[in-house]
Amino acid sequence: MQHLPELIQDLGLILMAAAVMTLLFRAVKQPVVLGYLVAGFLVGPHFTYLPAVQDHQNIETWSQIGVIFMLFGLGLEFSFKKLVHTGKTAVITAAVEIIVMIIIGYLVGQIMHWDMMNSLFLGAILSMSSTTIIVKAFDEQHLKGRSFAPVVFGVLVVEDLIAILLLVFLASIAVTKNVSGSELLYSSSQLIFFLILWFLLGIYILPAFFRRCRKLFTDEILLIVAAALCFMMVIVAVKVGFSAALGAFVMGSLLSETSRGTKIEHLMLPVKDLFAAVFFVSVGMMIDPLVLYKYGGFIVLIVFVTIFGKFFGTAFGALLSGCNVKNSMQAGMSMAQIGEFSFIIAALGHSLHVTEDFLYPIAVAVSAVTTFTTPYLIKSSETVTNWLNARIPERIQLLLLRYEVAMTLTEHRSALGMLLRVHGIRISLNAVIIIALAIAVRYATDTFITAETHLQQKIWIETGGCFLTLLVSAPFLWMVFYHRRPRSGNYNTETVAILQRFNVIVTVIRVFIGSILIGFAVGQFIPVYAISGLLLIFMSALLIFLMSEHFEPLYHKIEERFVAHLSDKEREAIRQKTKRTGLAPWDVSLTEFVVSQHSPLVAKTLQESDLRQRYGVTAAMIERGGTLLMPPGRNDLLLPFDKIYLIGTDEELTAVRHVLEDEPEYDSEFDEDNIGLMSWTLPSGHGFAGKRIRECGIRDLVNGLIVGIEREGYRYLNPQADMVLHADDLLWLVGDKARINKLKKGSAS
Repeated sequence: MQHLPELIQDLGLILMAAAVMTLLFRAVKQPVVLGYLVAGFLVGPHFTYLPAVQDHQNIETWSQIGVIFMLFGLGLEFSFKKLVHTGKTAVITAAVEIIVMIIIGYLVGQIMHWDMMNSLFLGAILSMSSTTIIVKAFDEQHLKGRSFAPVVFGVLVVEDLIAILLLVFLASIAVTKNVSGSELLYSSSQLIFFLILWFLLGIYILPAFFRRCRKLFTDEILLIVAAALCFMMVIVAVKVGFSAALGAFVMGSLLSETSRGTKIEHLMLPVKDLFAAVFFVSVGMMIDPLVLYKYGGFIVLIVFVTIFGKFFGTAFGALLSGCNVKNSMQAGMSMAQIGEFSFIIAALGHSLHVTEDFLYPIAVAVSAVTTFTTPYLIKSSETVTNWLNARIPERIQLLLLRYEVAMTLTEHRSALGMLLRVHGIRISLNAVIIIALAIAVRYATDTFITAETHLQQKIWIETGGCFLTLLVSAPFLWMVFYHRRPRSGNYNTETVAILQRFNVIVTVIRVFIGSILIGFAVGQFIPVYAISGLLLIFMSALLIFLMSEHFEPLYHKIEERFVAHLSDKEREAIRQKTKRTGLAPWDVSLTEFVVSQHSPLVAKTLQESDLRQRYGVTAAMIERGGTLLMPPGRNDLLLPFDKIYLIGTDEELTAVRHVLEDEPEYDSEFDEDNIGLMSWTLPSGHGFAGKRIRECGIRDLVNGLIVGIEREGYRYLNPQADMVLHADDLLWLVGDKARINKLKKGSAS
């Protein structure tokens, strides 16, 4: 008999338990993620009444793959451009929330008479929210299009970045019992450097790669290529000292900017869902009832601290960053849990032997409990925030509104902000490229130098590497030195006037930074303190200045290609709908929707669907097979799989998307076995008497329609929607029998 490996048995057991529990939780209208956790507990080591998973190490590996794919999917949906848009808000909110939670966690630890390290690690554990849990909850509740969602996801990304620095900070304190500022600064600089470098390389290379291979891609090949790129970045990120989750997110963000980003997102969705299920089940396996019982009081206290502390810290940080009250509060309720990085921090304290053994199980228990509460908190966030918002005094609301406006204006009008946008970003990006080129050439030259290499050969190799570095870096060094004066054609008069006041200081700063960069490049091969090194720096700067007429066109060509690749996704959309996009006026846009076969608007005319009155959108055209209805008429039907192009604002289009495209809730009252044809005599005095059929709302009341009317011996088959109903009409209805009976009983009473 063939032996089945434990890995396959465990995976099968996990998926079977997940399938049963998710169906059960879906049937009782509970979040699916909770079903995963219960399934994990049932197949875990702490529940002995069912077969348990045998090889926990393999399952841990599968769960890590789940985190990778979930972060990769998040990156595909939320690109760097969207993160840059919420950058200030995300950084301020995340910083305030983390500081607040570290302080609260430390104080709670001191109240429970824990020592300093246990208290500090508790604060760090509570400061990290769970990206995977929030992404899953937002998916299930269709909240990714809401105005507070970008704030939440931006904060999650910044939290992951800060978590890396926090690990360095905690490790330094644990080992040396004091803070190493230089090590923390180095780690921060390294993280920023690699993020910018990955962004530049990805935007410069990936769009061109996908454009050249366009004809070779099938769905299968595109899926394999995307997964390969994801794991390539995961490996690179781990090699340079960062987390696998960060690498997956970065690659997802880069791919989202390509013309194939949307297609890759759709292809990766089932893969992401499969591995996400394994991840959540693995979290459920760590739930230990004995730990919950032994430390029940502590766990309840920490759960309440987590929920209310994160709500306050996130909401307060979002308000400080300039968000409105409602978005700040909703973001706060969405962040009230701990997750993956919390486990990593707890494991770090345990491995360094600076925390007690009970801290990790408590972290797992709090994570499990807050995972249960998160979907309900997110679901009720709008109701709670509306209730709280209505009780804020009008004077305070006015002050907050003025602060929000002031923050927005300050961001766009401050002199420092203008200088950073006009000069700082370009200088920073070019500096990263120069540093990366110098390090790359240094690494390449080291491969030619061995222990047997003679001193003279070594000097020649390093001298050649030095000149090669300066040569390939010359266009970017020219941009750092070159100070293009702001012109009125590129900026408004006020901006030009402000920028011109800083011409001298900008020039000095550029020369200073350029000299440091040349010194860094030369210093990779020749000590900068040597006279020859200083002379080489001066000669290189002079050479770049004298040959600027050659470097300028080369640099502009590189920059233009980068900018073109940066907008690759948008240009692809324009190519696909060149004629259609011109229909969208002012601040509205034209968006394509595919009508789901389950949409309540199927088989309704545009007049009956009432899109303009309900949602404020206008139907511009309908594409059905090879036929294009432009503009569609009021009596044109909406059919399954129609492509309908609607004009509206972002908020209006987000609202109508759920009606047109979303899958139905299969746990609704509608039962396919309860469909039938029933008759009903319309009693005199009923509200329907004297009304047209369309005014009665029969379709919504019984999930059906009137197919016939018998009146004074005459039969009307498939009556028109404008036909008036009379008392004593015999109506024949097709629909949900239970609802029809309910309608008849209501009329009888």
